[in-house]
Amino acid sequence: MAPVAMVTGGSRGIGLGITERLLDDGYRVAILATRPEPVETMAALRQRGEAIYVQGSVDDLTAHERYLDATVEAFGRVDVLVNNAGVAPSQRDDILVATPESFDRVLSINLRGPYFLTQRVANHLIAQKASDSLAAEGAVAGTIVNVSSISATTVSVNRGDYCVSKAGVAMATQLWAARLAPEGILVYEVRPGVIATDMTAGVKERYDALFASGIAPMPRWGQPSDVAGAVSLLARGQMPYSTGDVIHVAGGMQIPRL
Repeated sequence: MAPVAMVTGGSRGIGLGITERLLDDGYRVAILATRPEPVETMAALRQRGEAIYVQGSVDDLTAHERYLDATVEAFGRVDVLVNNAGVAPSQRDDILVATPESFDRVLSINLRGPYFLTQRVANHLIAQKASDSLAAEGAVAGTIVNVSSISATTVSVNRGDYCVSKAGVAMATQLWAARLAPEGILVYEVRPGVIATDMTAGVKERYDALFASGIAPMPRWGQPSDVAGAVSLLARGQMPYSTGDVIHVAGGMQIPRL
């Protein structure tokens, strides 16, 4: 039976790249996203494999049960959760003038929502493992991948709420990795750098100049497929004695240099 992945924000940007790669890898994929179902995008994805779409926002905790139930109803099980959905601040403001409203919005979507979706899916994975009489001793019971950002450790004082949210995701990864390891559930963080998506389209000239000036050893924009490759590697459970680890997909931006 083909494995099943849940991908939040899986119909655009980095999430779409992840969905495409997992479908190509043979996964059945359930997407959660806020917009009405994008008919053409879903038709293209279904050419690759089995996929369903659930409309809802990850910061709406009432949507979590509906999303999980729809996934299990369609595919019978869950193997992988990819917490990918996230937003940037609506406006980049210096932290001296940034608003509580922006902070609350970004933290709710980027951190609070994924944290509690992980809680719900983790409990399902534990129950699923307990009901699987054929599961091998020591087998991986599930994998959770949090898509974070290099902003978890790299300061941008004009989008402090975003940086704080991603730093929180990094700690949440460690927390869930420690708690779920005895249950056979692996938890990882993928930390992208500057990726070409609609989220970064408005700052293209700025980052073009930064790449030209050497911001990263690899002087190019990352692509959603770059992030998808890392998620694919982790989702397959090929590192069963590893959890809580971070994979950077940032062209080497994370390397301290003189």
